[in-house]
Amino acid sequence: MAEQITDDQVAEKLGGLRMTKQRKVVYEVVQELAKEHPTASSVYTRAKEIMPTISLATVYNCLETLTDAGAITQVNLHREASRFCPNLQPHAHFFCAKCNAVFDVNLQDKADASEPWDLPSGSRIEEMNVAMRGLCPDCRDSK
Repeated sequence: MAEQITDDQVAEKLGGLRMTKQRKVVYEVVQELAKEHPTASSVYTRAKEIMPTISLATVYNCLETLTDAGAITQVNLHREASRFCPNLQPHAHFFCAKCNAVFDVNLQDKADASEPWDLPSGSRIEEMNVAMRGLCPDCRDSK
């Protein structure tokens, strides 16, 4: 399960920037759609239902601010649209090449993200972006 942070923690991560109504809506939508790792477009579609006056540019700006603050992460794979993830625990992502689903891949040893990798001795991971591509079980088994 994704580590979710409170509004106060998000505001703290914003480093003095206000937690505006728009940022709050965008953050809540990213959390609501966490399992699908939403694109900016899908965040906009859902946010517009909640706040009809929000613009696509505002959604992009909010996503950028929340990402820069470390409240969410941006997930990229090759030339696909960026997706957003509220899971702040060290993890990787698995993209299904057929149905485009995105799955969090949790590390077996959550205490040390460097454990499964052959890093130079004494290294410390400060950020991790690992993406795998393949077929999910449903797509692999479908004819």
